[in-house]
Amino acid sequence: MTDRLRELVEGSDLDGLIRHVDGLASSRDWNGMLELRRWCYEAAERGKQLFGPAQYAEYRLALEAPAAIAADMAQNGVSRFTLGPLWEVAASTHTWDDISAHLAEPVRTLIAHERSIRGDDMDGVEVDEDVLGPTVELAPWEPTYAPAVYRSDKADFPEPNFSPLASLALPNKTEAKPDDRVEEALRALVTPWVDNSNGRAEAVSVNGDALQAIRTLGAPSAYGARVEPEEALAYMAWTAASGGAHGRRRGLAVGRSLAWWVVAAMADMMDVDLLDPDDVGDAAAKITWYRWQPETETSGWSAHLAAQLDDRAWALSALDAQ
Repeated sequence: MTDRLRELVEGSDLDGLIRHVDGLASSRDWNGMLELRRWCYEAAERGKQLFGPAQYAEYRLALEAPAAIAADMAQNGVSRFTLGPLWEVAASTHTWDDISAHLAEPVRTLIAHERSIRGDDMDGVEVDEDVLGPTVELAPWEPTYAPAVYRSDKADFPEPNFSPLASLALPNKTEAKPDDRVEEALRALVTPWVDNSNGRAEAVSVNGDALQAIRTLGAPSAYGARVEPEEALAYMAWTAASGGAHGRRRGLAVGRSLAWWVVAAMADMMDVDLLDPDDVGDAAAKITWYRWQPETETSGWSAHLAAQLDDRAWALSALDAQ
C-alpha cells in the first residue's frame, strides 16, 4: 500500500478515497484500484466506515476494467451502495463474447439475458433455466426494451416510449374476486418499492373488464390508455427493474422475467418449468392492456396497470416517494 493510500485509509478520508478511485480509473490502474478495495474492506473490519469507497471502486471496475476483472466484480462485489447491480453494470459495457468465459452461475445467466436485450447474438448459448423464466433469446413479439446507461458518476434509466393518457370513463365498482397468483405476480413487479423503500402496492381481481378493475381498486377517476402488448411488457419490465425511491435496483433482465410471469399468471401457465415464448406471446396478444394513473396522482415513483382476459380482469396500483 502506498503512503498516500495508507494515509487516506487510516484517516477514513471518504472524499479523498473517492477522488483516489477516480484518479486510478483515469490512469486505468486496475491493480491499484483492487488494492484500494482490499484495504478499505480490511479497514472496515477494524471499525472504519469505508464500505462506500470500496463499493465505488467495485462499481468503476465492473464498468470500465477488462472483462476478467469486471466479471469478478459482477460475481463477488457488493452493490448495496452502487447505482445498480454490478452484473448489469458489467453487462452494459462488455459484450458476451468478451465476458462470458469469466462467468459462473447465476451471474452468467443474468449477464447473458442482459446482453441479449442489448443486441448480442445468443444463438446456441446455454444458460441456467432456473435463474430466469424467459428464454435468453428475445422473442419476435417482444418490445424494444430500454436498458440502463451507466457512467462513472451517474446512471440513466430511460423510459420506453409510452402512449399518452386521456381521461377514462370508469364504471361503478364491482366485487373483488381474489386471484392470488395474478395479484402476487403483479405486486412482485414492485417488491423493492414496498420491502426496501417507502412504497405501497395494491392489486385486485374482478369478474368484469379492466376499467371495472381500476374502479374497484379505489380510483374514483383516472387517466389511461389501452396499449399494445409490447408496450405493456416494456412498462412492466422497466417498472420491475427499478428499486423505487430507496430500494435496490434489480436490473432489466430480472424485470423482463417478472413481466413474462405476469402474463403467465393471467393465462394460467404458472405450472411449467420453462415458459414457452410462443405461448407467452399468444397469451399477451389475447390480453387487453391498460396503462393508467389516478387523476390525483402525486409525484414520485408510480406503476399503474390493468388487464383483461375473457371475463377476468386485474389492476395494479403502486406508489413510492422519497
